[in-house]
Amino acid sequence: MENPSLKPWSDCARHLVAVAAGRESADLVIRGGRVVNVHTREVLDGWQVAIADGRFAYVGPDAGHCIGEQTEVIDADGQYLIPGLCDAHMHIESGMLTPAEFARAVIPHGTTTMFTDPHEIANVMGLEGVKLMHDEALMQPINIFTQMPSCAPSAPGLETTGYEITPDDVAEAMEWPGIIGLGEMMNFPGVVNGDAKMLAEIAATQNAGKTVGGHYASPDLGPAFHAYAAGGPADDHEGTCEADAIARVRQGMRSMMRLGSAWYDVETQITAITEKGLDPRNFILCTDDCHSGTLVNDGHMNRVVRHAISCGCDPLIALQMATINTATHFGLERELGSIAPGRRADVILTDDLTTLPINRVIARGVMVAESGEVTVDCPHLDWPQYARKTVHLGRVLEAVDFEIAAPEGANSVRAKVIGVVENQAPTKALTRDLGVVDGLVETDEAQDVCQIALVERHRATGEVVNGLVSGFGYTGRMAIASTVAHDSHHMIVVGTSREDMALAANRLGEVGGGITVFKDGEELALVELPVAGLMSDAPARDVAAKADAMVAAMAACGCSLNNAYMQHSLLALVVIPELRISDLGLVDVTRFELTNLIEDH
Repeated sequence: MENPSLKPWSDCARHLVAVAAGRESADLVIRGGRVVNVHTREVLDGWQVAIADGRFAYVGPDAGHCIGEQTEVIDADGQYLIPGLCDAHMHIESGMLTPAEFARAVIPHGTTTMFTDPHEIANVMGLEGVKLMHDEALMQPINIFTQMPSCAPSAPGLETTGYEITPDDVAEAMEWPGIIGLGEMMNFPGVVNGDAKMLAEIAATQNAGKTVGGHYASPDLGPAFHAYAAGGPADDHEGTCEADAIARVRQGMRSMMRLGSAWYDVETQITAITEKGLDPRNFILCTDDCHSGTLVNDGHMNRVVRHAISCGCDPLIALQMATINTATHFGLERELGSIAPGRRADVILTDDLTTLPINRVIARGVMVAESGEVTVDCPHLDWPQYARKTVHLGRVLEAVDFEIAAPEGANSVRAKVIGVVENQAPTKALTRDLGVVDGLVETDEAQDVCQIALVERHRATGEVVNGLVSGFGYTGRMAIASTVAHDSHHMIVVGTSREDMALAANRLGEVGGGITVFKDGEELALVELPVAGLMSDAPARDVAAKADAMVAAMAACGCSLNNAYMQHSLLALVVIPELRISDLGLVDVTRFELTNLIEDH
């Protein structure tokens, strides 16, 4: 069944009124259920809903007067009717899928609205890439709103992107039909210091009457945080503890609590509601980053809601934080986020409000999933060839490119090492004493120290920046390479063998991007991501199967971290403390400056 294009409320208002009054017939009536009202936080047993032109026309005790000869009637048989779930902040590219395939993956889990920030493709392809994502998003049978990326590069002077986003780009995008606001303002030092470019982007968004997304990735809640709040961001998802959540809502920001594939920040912040008793209206649930394996095997926003409930949150409050709170935040309370007249008819039928099985999903009045299977088409954009040829290495890389030279005459060195923190975005700035053999710094399996390299892939410079990383637990001779490398999306290669690192990097150059794992000179796994080196337009189950094989290959190399690939892909994210790597060198993110790999003795 094809999902019709949704009419604006103004085009169907007369019909909605007539259906609610009983003068005309609804397209669909659902009766015999229990309606969850997220406006009043109550369950209305026996209430019925009538849907016309893809919107709710009547929500009340008896919709019998809305039924005509052509009206389809669904008996909910005691099930709960809850609003379709909304993801307030997420990156489609993190699923390794195009918007169409991402939609296909999440629809059976009850997600009917997403607020997406395509800043990954913006770093690779600029405004043109954002436009492609925006256009495919508008083709889908669910609501996918696009936030115009704000920071490419995320930290000017500390990395080089494929393209740069300008205030003029932001102002232009604000005129596009699917743009809902500005994507996360990651350059928080720029805002704090009054950077004219960042403030101009925020001003262009606010002048358009749209929402500014936040990203304050610092534990400092002093004057710098207050300056950032004064700069205009309306929300923030980088909180990791209760104090972070409280600080944000006290400044009039929405606290977005995320549960992604690797980010577990709900449990540590939701106590602001469950224990401190703060008003939950300004708290919102989101995913931020979910890879395809999580989507296929575990769920999407339904997973987040279940998790919030398991952390002690009242089920109805958890549902508010994934529906009406999100819609209100983006100025769409009259358009979606609740089962109420005039809103888009996005509704889930479920047996239980705690375990949240997703039995049926209706979006814009059309059945889009039933018993875990999608029942509508998710149309694909015809992605142009230039979007599929974005990995430019410039030359064949060799093992020598991954050598770290020690100071002349040194038998050992003290080096800075990026320390991975399981299930969190921040890293630790570590130091380790490492041996030197033939003038080269060696990795150290006993200390869990291996190499990391950033390979430039946008301008074919052939440049490689080398560093050290700890926390993955890799053993033996291995390497993993990825062209998903937030946020500049060059290529990150991590390994214990320089020969395998070269093999892995060259392999991704051959296939046009993705992730590959090598062990003892042999490829164990490959996930092809031909669209911008970030996404696949293959079905989510196929991509997830390859991603699962990649995770298994990482485990075969000694890694036991939860969702270690997400940690890998963020090692070049130079806006989240403490230590990162970029194409310009090692970055101290506590000071926002480049730093030396080898410390002076």
